[in-house]
Amino acid sequence: MTVPDGQVVPLAPWWRRALTHEEYRRTRSFAGLDGLRAVAATIVVVFHFGGPVMRPLQGWVGVQVFFALSGFLITTLALREVSRTGRLDFRAFYLRRFFRIAPVYLVVLGVVVLQGEIDGAGRAQLRAALPYYLTFLNDIAPHAAYVHTWTLGIEQKFYLLWPLLAFALVGRTRGRLVAGVAAIAVLLPLWDVRWLHSSSFVVLLLGALAAIVMDHPRGFAVLRPLLTPVGSVVVAFGFVAFHLQFTGLLERFGEPRMIPVYGVAVCLLLPVTIGPGPVRWLLSRRPMVFVGQRSYSVYLVQFLAGAATAGLFPRLSGSHSPGTAMVTWVVSLLFADLLYRRVEQPMIAFGKRVSRRGAPGATPGSVSPVDGAPVPDRAREPVAAFR
Repeated sequence: MTVPDGQVVPLAPWWRRALTHEEYRRTRSFAGLDGLRAVAATIVVVFHFGGPVMRPLQGWVGVQVFFALSGFLITTLALREVSRTGRLDFRAFYLRRFFRIAPVYLVVLGVVVLQGEIDGAGRAQLRAALPYYLTFLNDIAPHAAYVHTWTLGIEQKFYLLWPLLAFALVGRTRGRLVAGVAAIAVLLPLWDVRWLHSSSFVVLLLGALAAIVMDHPRGFAVLRPLLTPVGSVVVAFGFVAFHLQFTGLLERFGEPRMIPVYGVAVCLLLPVTIGPGPVRWLLSRRPMVFVGQRSYSVYLVQFLAGAATAGLFPRLSGSHSPGTAMVTWVVSLLFADLLYRRVEQPMIAFGKRVSRRGAPGATPGSVSPVDGAPVPDRAREPVAAFR
């Protein structure tokens, strides 16, 4: 590498090569995060259908990975939009979120309701819960089919409130950090009130704070040791060891207090999936990305897939085993692929078109305030976000 005065500076060895802040800001798609979503969705399905043999995988806590990812990606998108245009377009933000989440969610809900009306099992409970499901109050809905979507109720509230708090009431990096920490402090006394799911809100906020830290050059410098091949391997092994011991830690310290600790661990893992090294390489492989891109629909349809599995393979009906989990996962992925291509992608594209109507600077080839270079229209959304 040559510097302006003509001196040649040797490149660092490959195992010490770290992602720079400039490279991070120029990255338009985080394929490693798709792979992480694939792992999270898989262990959730395995938890629900794999039986006691698969419990050591701690699949139930996989939803917290989704929470941390959501907080990180949504905040990163907003920060980059503000850097690019000087403001966050709230109308476009909420339209994109709606068309990314609601259409496929409502399609699957319609199928669940139809199934319940046909077979009659749990019909009364589902009818009682339906008003909650239609208004994204899933986290406080009475127990019924589709109850596993309680996570959507939490995320929708976060998407509604966090941008207003971080980008309307405060406007600088330090202010956003203070706002995030203050929100966590408000939730602290509520950790033992389980129906509020406040610890999951904390994980979402931790993901948002990770995005704020990485967006700032000095914050990024603090995390840079994690963005090397060696650092990524160390963090990944440490996270896996912590994850596999999580049940024992829960029994000792309690779920409401340990969930935020798990959120911190996931936030330390996020840079590892972005920086160079074997962890990103593994998570960025095409099969991992394929599953990760469909993980939202996999999560939604898993119990419909379980019912289909029982119908297709009567010997698996009512059983919870690794074999049942594997077949259910495959059926879930088949359903999810159909939904991804026929519902998710068209609706996401439609939402982006709607959000750009009347938006300033929405013409292709405009100049980005970040680097002064022309920005193609397809690069408008700078980070490949899950939801």
